[in-house]
Amino acid sequence: LAVRKQISVRGLAGVENVTDLKQNFNRHLHFTLVKDRNVATRRDYYFALAHTVRDHLIGRWIRTQQHYYEKDPKRVYYISLEFYMGRSLQNTMVNLALENACDEATYQLGLDMEELEDMEEDAGLGNGGLGRLAACFLDSMASLGLAAYGYGIRYEFGIFNQKIVNGWQVEEADDWLRYGNPWEKARPEYMRPVHFYGRTEHQPGGVKWVDTQVVLALPYDTPIPGYRNNVVNTMRLWSAKAPCEFNLKDFNVGGYIQAVLDRNLAENISRVLYPNDNFFEGKELRLKQEYFVVSATLQDIIRRFKVSKFGSREIARTDFSKLPDKVAIQLNDTHPAMAIPELMRVLVDEEKLTWENAWDICVRTCAYTNHTVLPEALERWPVDLFAHLLPRHLEIVYEINRRHLEKVAAKYPGDNDRLCRMSLIEEGGQKRINMAHLCIVGSHAVNGVAQIHSDILKATIFKDFYEMEPHKFQNKTNGITPRRWLVMCNPGLAEVIAERIGEDFIRNLNQLRELLKFVNDEAFIRDVAKVKQENKLKFAVHLEEHYKVKINPNSMFDVQVKRIHEYKRQLLNCLHIITYYNRIKKEPNKQWTPRTIMIGGKAAPGYHSAKMIIRLITAIGEVINNDPVVGDRLKVIFLENYRVTLAEKIIPAADLSEQISTAGTEASGTGNMKFMLNGALTIGTMDGANVEMAEEAGEENLFIFGMRVDDVDALDKRGYHAEEYYNRLPELKQAIDQIAGGFFSPKQPDLFKEIVNMLMHHDRFKVFADYEDYIKCQEKVNALYKNPKEWTKKVIYNIAGCGKFSSDRTIAQYAREIWGMEPTHEKLPAPDDKQ
Repeated sequence: LAVRKQISVRGLAGVENVTDLKQNFNRHLHFTLVKDRNVATRRDYYFALAHTVRDHLIGRWIRTQQHYYEKDPKRVYYISLEFYMGRSLQNTMVNLALENACDEATYQLGLDMEELEDMEEDAGLGNGGLGRLAACFLDSMASLGLAAYGYGIRYEFGIFNQKIVNGWQVEEADDWLRYGNPWEKARPEYMRPVHFYGRTEHQPGGVKWVDTQVVLALPYDTPIPGYRNNVVNTMRLWSAKAPCEFNLKDFNVGGYIQAVLDRNLAENISRVLYPNDNFFEGKELRLKQEYFVVSATLQDIIRRFKVSKFGSREIARTDFSKLPDKVAIQLNDTHPAMAIPELMRVLVDEEKLTWENAWDICVRTCAYTNHTVLPEALERWPVDLFAHLLPRHLEIVYEINRRHLEKVAAKYPGDNDRLCRMSLIEEGGQKRINMAHLCIVGSHAVNGVAQIHSDILKATIFKDFYEMEPHKFQNKTNGITPRRWLVMCNPGLAEVIAERIGEDFIRNLNQLRELLKFVNDEAFIRDVAKVKQENKLKFAVHLEEHYKVKINPNSMFDVQVKRIHEYKRQLLNCLHIITYYNRIKKEPNKQWTPRTIMIGGKAAPGYHSAKMIIRLITAIGEVINNDPVVGDRLKVIFLENYRVTLAEKIIPAADLSEQISTAGTEASGTGNMKFMLNGALTIGTMDGANVEMAEEAGEENLFIFGMRVDDVDALDKRGYHAEEYYNRLPELKQAIDQIAGGFFSPKQPDLFKEIVNMLMHHDRFKVFADYEDYIKCQEKVNALYKNPKEWTKKVIYNIAGCGKFSSDRTIAQYAREIWGMEPTHEKLPAPDDKQ
């Protein structure tokens, strides 16, 4: 492991390169220390390295932006409330081909680069799939030479850090900016006012929104380097600032101190990420966050549209009919849906366009990506909250709805039920605005994130809209960036592949198909297996260092890492663990396939059932891991604080990937793709992108089990009765009785009675219905694992089938089929090229 080898995919360590890097490193280090102290800490070294690498971005960044001003291409604005970026240092080195040179330079300076990389905080500005997808998309948009901008919020506190204390999840604040962030640059010159509250005045000259409270949006820019093409795009995150006069104009005698303290109220908008995944919490602060990012971003978009030449502030463009030719706005779920009424407000109230012209521009500019069909996740904002916070936008939504329902009524005369179903306003208890309906009506394209998900949208929750405007509906199957998720996190595997087919697969992942030629090549099979074993050993060492647990590196690493949610069915995994344990106990002398089962993920702090699931996993681990009869044939580990950086360590080491959601509930999944690309086999249901993974790699090369979507629907019609399975399947009954009887919680025998009650009486996700097939499928997994060569052949089929799941392919499809842009593999000239 200690051998430092030159890896071609990591860039070349030329002598001049290394000398320059060492000089710049020492310059940055000296600058830091002159200011403060005279002894360098490891963090000082990290910042010196980060600034040295950042220096290589700056020239390319400026040049890229200059190029966009001169060429004036169509620009795409990806608006998201989450960007789950992880760390930036190693990713930047990979994309700039600096990794080997930096490794050599730090080595010559007596430092260990991996140790320095470990000092960086994750930028955890996301919950899971949706936020990580946005990050992969930024990487691909830059690598495909698109003039793209990611817009979001600079949360002071990202996703909480998870501690496990006595088996329970405990949250602590993620103070990721504590030591400063070398990858961002504040841009106070582009500060924008954002308005809230107030009232509307209807005058002959149009509508005015008056008496508002103002919060300033201060932008911070982060460079997004493309893969070795000298393109550096921008992610712009907004931070909330109170204006200087905040609360002071109406201050009473002695109210000055309080007025200054109250500035916090305005600045709370960008304080913290809401930690819910696939769940809507209708809080005023969250709606403020959503409007805050949208308002600031649209001001920026319109400023950039109006200005033409680089560095010029003169108004050049005033014809807004050209906006859709120069601007594409992609809404990442409904969270930025306010962009639609806000764009209408700007065009109608401020730019004085007619409603008809403004609406045409709005629809041609905006597009909407749906991420879930779970009803509890859909955003439905109370009308009275809207009326209070954004009175003008409520009027605009009502007008959008009036015209929309007029069209529906014209097309389906007399169909009142349909009018109700398709309205943007849900009547009933309290009136609510259905944000998904607003997005569909206000966009020219609506997409799901895997084929099965897009089909479900058209057949179920958006059926009426699909019937009325079928041309709007598309599929864009998700993808992952092969830079972070292969080259960076698994250099050993990337190298073994590059030795066989060259390095160009990093840009064009479809080339992995060429590995099919080597599926029976003994040397290649051996190399792939060897890399996996090295990754497992390395992760085993990590686990011992950080969690004080010793594991058997020859056991199968069976991994389920994702947010804890009932629909993802970590409980089904638990039932397999218990069943396997019971079988070993029953026949301790049989040759069992050894497994280390690892489950990791965060539960939303308010999601009680999910926290109980974590407690059950840790309880099962306490019993099994301390049972001498089992020994190291079965270990159960809960991976604390699962995040991007931990994913980069565990995924390359996994043998088996658990993707076991109830069919029809996981929109796509992207972790599934990361495991596939890194040489794990998948056990999974026909859900989300698993369906397409099976299509690409061959269904016989995945372990597919369980109900399909049609089976789930049929079972719903018949009625799902958990007791039937409980009574029919003795091993299931035994496992449930153990959980219920306190076998895993002897000090609190009824600790898990709620979980058992849920599984037996109101399980929306039908865990028992798939139990029998899951156990049988796991037996097939065990049998194949005993034959390493055949296992590794299936691994190779999987890697070879990964091409479709590059986010480069996804983004190329968005560009051509939604944004009207053409990706390019042309390189920009490097900053030192004279041109």
